[in-house]
Amino acid sequence: MNQRISMKKFNPKVYAVVSAMQQYVDQCGLEPLLLELIKLRASQINGCAYCLDMHTKDARAIGETEQRLYTVSAWRETPFFTERERAALAFTEAVTLVSVDHVPDDVYAQAHAQFSDTELVDLAMAIATINTWNRLAITFRAEPGHYQPTDRVKLRGAAASQK
Repeated sequence: MNQRISMKKFNPKVYAVVSAMQQYVDQCGLEPLLLELIKLRASQINGCAYCLDMHTKDARAIGETEQRLYTVSAWRETPFFTERERAALAFTEAVTLVSVDHVPDDVYAQAHAQFSDTELVDLAMAIATINTWNRLAITFRAEPGHYQPTDRVKLRGAAASQK
């Protein structure tokens, strides 16, 4: 599959807007590994190969284990995820598939039990942002396989582990 066009090249303003959303998410205070799990789960649901390639590499770069990466799609069936991560993954699925069940009350309540009001808004923004990236990457057929984690990603993970 060949890339159709480069959004960044042909419309850098749109790329800048989505990048600004991502920058907010990266700095919102939610745990970097949690954010990578959210990105992976939404990208699995959406079938975004480019984002799956990117975020598995980013997650590894900031310390995520292979075992957890391999089981994100079956998170309910494993003991590898915390209650906070489970709530975030369930919320990610519901928000990503919003047209199916409109984020059921029990999923919202589970997330709200683990996240403050501000964190819940940030969590929803993180999910909306990865869904935006997924839709753009799929539409323009961003080619997976070439992405390498940047020093920015590694520094973000290192800073989070020092907290």
